[in-house]
Amino acid sequence: MTIRIDQIQQASYRSTGQTSISLNSAKSAGRRTAFLCHSHSDAALVKGLVQILKEQGWNIYVDWMDSTMPPKPNRTTADNIKNRIIQTEWFLFLATANSMSSRWCPWEIGYADGKKPIEKIVIIPTNSGQTNYGNEYLDLYRRAIWADDGRLAVFDPGALSGIYVSYLNN
Repeated sequence: MTIRIDQIQQASYRSTGQTSISLNSAKSAGRRTAFLCHSHSDAALVKGLVQILKEQGWNIYVDWMDSTMPPKPNRTTADNIKNRIIQTEWFLFLATANSMSSRWCPWEIGYADGKKPIEKIVIIPTNSGQTNYGNEYLDLYRRAIWADDGRLAVFDPGALSGIYVSYLNN
């Protein structure tokens, strides 16, 4: 089952009371770290997904939540994004109609593909009705879906059911 957009949006209203910590602090504490590839048009979904993963002990990097990013995209923006993709353990792609039509998202996943182990790149499909038409390259990667027990299960490319590889939030 794809991730329901309403579930992600509802999570954006929850607060764990936890503050953000640096990437190095998160790694020292044994927390999983991830770069979240997304469209800026999906800010509410991003906040919700970050909250869901934060509740599971993850530290998620989101470029527009980074105060060191330039106000307008430029070479520094690209360099910062590349560095964060390398520094984080995982690369997560929030697949929505907006991210599928983004100019930055394909660039980011292409960069991640060259820098990360393939098993550390995960697509998080939503039920926005968008297909991968024109973006078939997303089918090359593992995807996270809601398992029957409510956790995010990660499946190998092309697997629609069967044995999950692992739980993303475990």
